[in-house]
Amino acid sequence: MVDLPTYLAEGARWIEEALDRLVQPADTRPARLHAAMRHSLFAGGKRLRPILCAASAEASGAPRGAALFPAAAIECLHTYTLIHDDLPCMDDDDLRRGVPTCHKVYGEAIALLAGDALQALAFELAARAPAAPLDIVRELADAAGSVGVVGGQVEDMLGEHLPPDAERLEYIQRHKTGDLIVCACRMGVLAAGGNPAALAAAARYAAAIGEAFQIADDLLNATATAELLGKAVGTDAARGKTTALSVYGMDGARKRLQELTESALQALPGFPGDTAPLAALARHIAARKN
Repeated sequence: MVDLPTYLAEGARWIEEALDRLVQPADTRPARLHAAMRHSLFAGGKRLRPILCAASAEASGAPRGAALFPAAAIECLHTYTLIHDDLPCMDDDDLRRGVPTCHKVYGEAIALLAGDALQALAFELAARAPAAPLDIVRELADAAGSVGVVGGQVEDMLGEHLPPDAERLEYIQRHKTGDLIVCACRMGVLAAGGNPAALAAAARYAAAIGEAFQIADDLLNATATAELLGKAVGTDAARGKTTALSVYGMDGARKRLQELTESALQALPGFPGDTAPLAALARHIAARKN
C-alpha cells in the first residue's frame, strides 16, 4: 500500500529541487524574463506530470532518478502551456494556483516570451536524458505540437458557444490534457529502458487518466470554490466551452470518470515493476478536490 500524500510530497520536493538547479536564477540577464519563468514554474503546482513520469520509470524497474530530466522537461512544457492559456488572447485568467497569472505580474509580452523560453528549455532538458534521449525528445515533440496540446487548445477555443458534441469533446480531452500525461508516462518508461509492452501499458494507462483528469477538472470548475481551486470557477459555462458536463451531464460525467479509473487500473499488469504508486495516482485523480 502506498502512502500517497507522502509519495506526492516527496515527488514534488524532488522535482522542485531539480528545477531550481536546472532553471536559470531569477537575476540572470534578462532578469525580468527569468523572474517571470520562475514565477509560474514555482507557483505551487501539484507536479502531477513529473511524478507520473517518475512513477512510470519505477514501474519499469528503474529508480526515480532515471527520469529526472524528462520529468523536469514535462513540467517546463506544461507550465508554458498554462502561461499561454491564461493570456488575454486566450482564456484571460487573472489567477492560477491561487496567485496572479504571469501576464498580470509581468505584462503580456514578457509572459508570452516566458512561455516560449520554457518550451525551449523543456527540449534542452529532454535531450539531456541519459537513456534514449532522441526517443524522449520525439515523444515530447509529438505531444507538444499541432496534433498534440496546441491542437487541443485550438479546438477548445473554436468549440466555444457551439452545441455540445461528443467527438469534439474527445478530441479536446485527448490532446489538450491527455497528450502531455501520456508523454510523461511514456518518457518515464523510455528513461528506464523499458520494453514495448511497458510502453503500451503506459500509453493505455495514461490515456485513461488523462481523460479522467479533464473530466475531474470540468466537474471542479462547475462545483468547487475559487478558494479551493486556486483559480476562477464557473468559467467553462460562461465561455460556452465543450466539457464533460455539457456533453454527458453531471451524472454521466461522474460515471465516465469511474469507468476511466477502472480502465487505467486494468492497464497496470503490462508493467514489469511496482505499479502501486500508479494505481494510487489513478484513484487520486478521479477523487481530487482541487
